Amino acid sequence: MKRVAIQGGTGAYHEIAARRYFEGEELEIVECVTFRDIFEEAKKDPALIGIMAIENTIAGSLLPNHDLLKMSDLQIAGEYKLRISHTLAALPGQSIDDMREVMSHPIALMQCEDYLEGLPHVKIVEHEDTALAAKEIHDRQLRGVAAICSSLAAEMYGLEPLATGIETNKRNFTRFLILARPEMLPEVQKDNHINKSSLVFVLPHKEGSLSQVLSVLSFYGINLTRIQSLPIIGREWEYQFYIDLTFSDYERYRQSLDAIMPLIGDLKVLGEYREAKYNMNNNTNYEHVEANRTV
Repeated sequence: MKRVAIQGGTGAYHEIAARRYFEGEELEIVECVTFRDIFEEAKKDPALIGIMAIENTIAGSLLPNHDLLKMSDLQIAGEYKLRISHTLAALPGQSIDDMREVMSHPIALMQCEDYLEGLPHVKIVEHEDTALAAKEIHDRQLRGVAAICSSLAAEMYGLEPLATGIETNKRNFTRFLILARPEMLPEVQKDNHINKSSLVFVLPHKEGSLSQVLSVLSFYGINLTRIQSLPIIGREWEYQFYIDLTFSDYERYRQSLDAIMPLIGDLKVLGEYREAKYNMNNNTNYEHVEANRTV
């Protein structure tokens, strides 16, 4: 059985992504209140696997999670791209007109702004987690209060869907990283087909430094799929760059890293793994997630 740490409660999108990635395997889910807690739990248990959201197609990057990963001993073993479909759910026997409050994680609320604008009589309340918002309604038997959560969380906590698919943009995906210690990678990775990597490095504060790096990567046939700059604390106006690369030839990729080394500083390879594909139609049914749940 694999132990997997997630941010949030059972029924959260993190759990759904974990069970999709390890489909058919028996999992023990370790609930963590914050993303930092995932890394703290991993320090206690070398065999623990973590799963962490890193970016969303609507909300963008989860910036603090980049530095959490950089400062840890965990590596990216894989990724999963989950189609996020939000449900508005409340205790049974109520209607939308009965709702006086809607609560959920801030990002989920943001993703449902258009729908929520149609409920002017409802107070919007931020919560630490989508699934835990549903759990709180169940545990406290809060009538007149609805949660925005997954359909799985609504079912788990005995809530009744009032509306489904309320996200503003239907192309709403979150990319989750699967994290593990280096010695755990063979057990966690799907196979040996490595065609993606995530790096972080520092560039000298001079004109054209980034374009030089990108030119070298292009020469070696490496595709830059994402770039994120973050300030270096304590070094004013200096930045570190987090990038994702895809490639078809692993040896050429390694050669490209050697080639950019004179141009950069403090390079850390955060992980080399298989790129996840996604399908608009294959991420909306959570029934098999529930079937594989370990109680």
